[in-house]
Amino acid sequence: MSEHVGDTSERYLRPHYAPGVPGVIAPVTEPLSRMLDDATRRYPDRLALDFLGASTTYAQLSRQVAQAAEALRALGVRPGDVVGVILPNCPQHVVIAYAVWRLGAILAEHNPLAPAAQLREQIESHRGTVIIAWEKTLARLVQASGSLGAAGLTGRRVLSVDLSRGLPWTSRLALSLPVAAARAQRSELRGKVPSGVRSWDDLISACAPLPAGHRLPDVDDVAVLLHTGGTTGTPKAVKLTHRNLRSNAEMSLTWASQACEPGQETFYSVLPFFHAFGMSLSLLCAVGLAATQVILPKFSADMVLAAWKRHPATFFPGVPVMFDRIVTRANATGADLSSCTIAVCGAAANPRAVAEAWEEATGGVIIEGYGMTESSPIILGNPISPERRPGALGVPYPSTDVRIVDPEDPDTEVAPGEVGELLARGPQVFVGYWENPEETDAVLLPGGWLRTGDLVRQEADGFYVIADRRKELIISGGFNIYPTEVEAAVRSMPEVEEVAVVGLPGDAGNEHVVAAIVPKEGQTVSLEQVRTWAERTLSHYALPKQVAILKEMPRSQIGKILRRVVREELLAAREAASAASDAVASTIVERLGEGARGGRDVRDGKGRPENGGGEEPAS
Repeated sequence: MSEHVGDTSERYLRPHYAPGVPGVIAPVTEPLSRMLDDATRRYPDRLALDFLGASTTYAQLSRQVAQAAEALRALGVRPGDVVGVILPNCPQHVVIAYAVWRLGAILAEHNPLAPAAQLREQIESHRGTVIIAWEKTLARLVQASGSLGAAGLTGRRVLSVDLSRGLPWTSRLALSLPVAAARAQRSELRGKVPSGVRSWDDLISACAPLPAGHRLPDVDDVAVLLHTGGTTGTPKAVKLTHRNLRSNAEMSLTWASQACEPGQETFYSVLPFFHAFGMSLSLLCAVGLAATQVILPKFSADMVLAAWKRHPATFFPGVPVMFDRIVTRANATGADLSSCTIAVCGAAANPRAVAEAWEEATGGVIIEGYGMTESSPIILGNPISPERRPGALGVPYPSTDVRIVDPEDPDTEVAPGEVGELLARGPQVFVGYWENPEETDAVLLPGGWLRTGDLVRQEADGFYVIADRRKELIISGGFNIYPTEVEAAVRSMPEVEEVAVVGLPGDAGNEHVVAAIVPKEGQTVSLEQVRTWAERTLSHYALPKQVAILKEMPRSQIGKILRRVVREELLAAREAASAASDAVASTIVERLGEGARGGRDVRDGKGRPENGGGEEPAS
């Protein structure tokens, strides 16, 4: 570390760490696959995975990974090749990830619910030689494109995954019953496999294990491609090496070292593995602790509580809306959550009421952290101790250095207590965007400093708090939503003249996606119309939650639509409407319409004035 960094980490930040947690981690010397090897050697009979009641021990998981690695090798996968994976959370996903890493290939993660056009663009960008996908996603790709070739899969080895193969045999038998309930559940898990696509599940079941002496990858080899809008909002693929990901996992394990016991913990893997948060804490940290992972293919409070009866959680990573819904449902059903000693909340600020309700229900602690895909992902964390600070981002992770700088001049640090852009560096910081040197150069500065694009302030007690997002990113259910993409989808409607998309605060730390629209002359636009149109190209979580009908857009002197002004005025109208009577609120909205910026009419899906409404699903 430099002299400046050494002073910062040793004299100022360490006092906030939990007792016994060091300020640095040992340098990473082994690739990700060694985490599973170590867990298997120490705890071979420990339950590694529970998937809706189906159990897999670490010894069984390790053998499945070796078979999968050999299957991939037989398909021609070599070190440095890209393997695209389009799966929800399931046992096959864990197996494939560790098999790819064992071979030294690159795991390209994709959201299985993403629009077909988006998936095709991503696959064509990374040029994966093998694509392993959920049956339902493959069926949707073919339906949307007409054929595998039109979906961008020509010339690639495509294999399908049957989610029901991960279930207990009794559940699989029940799925075959000729009754409505079985048919409905079967349609949730399975899809029609396109002609010519092989079964991944059948392939690996017939494979011998990869020879133990097969060469391991280097820690500086790229291990993962995660798709993100990054700090600029432009979709791109983040390259993370074995060193990046394992370093951040070791930081988290060090952070929790005084509170977690190897071979004793039960993690809940509800966050999607294709998201950096879920990958780090579930795919990596859980294995690093030889914990039991309770894997759920999607988030549902009832599904979580049903699994909790089988395997009570001790460690639960999630986003605010998950904690809120679990506690609400547990209170309604009398479920006992007291087994959970640690919860980690990320992706959005956790409202104090949600944190307090969780800690009251569990008797444990819930801590917040901060990070981004480009940092594998965690940069700042709250200590797992009474020193944790609700509402704060936390303090720098072990072996992580941060600075707060002038956003317009990143070489200039701001004065203590002032707001500036957060820069970070450490072994978890990514090596660049996939085949995108211009975007890489825009965020990676000399000395290894990462520009986060977020504005923060360090308070007098040393904790960092968020001030604002420099870029107008929207976060809902833990997912990043990029206004430009939503605007493009809505703007293509025949009835829409102009659109600006902003995020307004919602419940449980969520943001609601609001589309402010100027209709074409003589046209009307409803929320139902917008959502029906936009769902062709947008994921469900990115669909607008409300629409606001404007007479004209606020613009800058050069004609650029000012999203910030749109958001401020919509917030003002909403606050006035919630504080006043309907008659007074109507007068306020009408008065807004008299100004040069036009009127704001914010309505929910039933035509009522919007006043907070419900939440977007977390998945």
